[in-house]
Amino acid sequence: MTETASLPGIHHVTAITADAQMNVDFYCGVLGLRLVKRTVNFDDPRSYHLYYGDELGRPGTILTFFAWPGAHQGRIGPPQVTVTSFAVSPGSLQYWSERLTARGVALEPIYERFGDEVLGFADPDGMKLEIVTTRNPSGKPWTSGAVEEAHAIRGFHSVTISIEGYEKTAKLLTGIMGFSAEQSEGNRFRYRARSEDGFASIVDLLCVPDSRGGGMGAGVVHHVAFRTPDDAQQDVWHKRIISEGFNVSPVMDRNYFHSIYFREPSGVLFEIATDVPGFTVDESPETLGAALKLPQQYERLRESIEGYLPPLRLP
Repeated sequence: MTETASLPGIHHVTAITADAQMNVDFYCGVLGLRLVKRTVNFDDPRSYHLYYGDELGRPGTILTFFAWPGAHQGRIGPPQVTVTSFAVSPGSLQYWSERLTARGVALEPIYERFGDEVLGFADPDGMKLEIVTTRNPSGKPWTSGAVEEAHAIRGFHSVTISIEGYEKTAKLLTGIMGFSAEQSEGNRFRYRARSEDGFASIVDLLCVPDSRGGGMGAGVVHHVAFRTPDDAQQDVWHKRIISEGFNVSPVMDRNYFHSIYFREPSGVLFEIATDVPGFTVDESPETLGAALKLPQQYERLRESIEGYLPPLRLP
């Protein structure tokens, strides 16, 4: 891979919720993220696609949800992204323990992993989340959210991918995508993207050959996206991944980034998304997430779509 084609870490994670308002209440009201875009699923315009992140929805902070009302409960297990982890500053876990407990969120005991403190819990759909202290925090927490700035989420720390056998996925990460093998603990193997500041750059592979397989539904991650700066670099990745024998989608215009998709050897859906143009392409920074934004092909159906979608209120 040429030096001009970089892949510095996670762009976004996309999951499924059965209740859009419940989702907004939790991620904005409890976790303090900003709703940076309310739009529709480009393949299913009668359902919301909600985006959360920092003030501008910078790559590495973006958690998105397909909101499918009444979706059945998914089953978390391999091959899936089974845990999505957020980064916070050192000394923040007591604050988060108290905040989440006060809001009725069941917590797992705090423990140490690779030298960082980890607090595990689940969102209202059952999606597994973690808050992880990071010794050299980067990212820019949203200063106008529900969480005080000193303890606010700064973006992703990592994702955990559970798979039956990790070797082929590890080969993809290190041999094609430019990650480095960093360390391991038991059946957990850590890989880090080449990134100047280490922001949102970690993928943990969890080898669980005896676990029950997962099934798609509410509370389950649909895919993980990795970032590349622009269209030219995405084209390099597209050609490289095809040359390695993977089936890769055509480039898809998602309005706020351009995407290609492929499945890693265990079957988890990977995406490579561009950093540009970003979420301010159709809204000002001050008004992000305030209005329903539709892709051009659905504007003619706006009245029908707005009549079908339930109203959303910010907490």
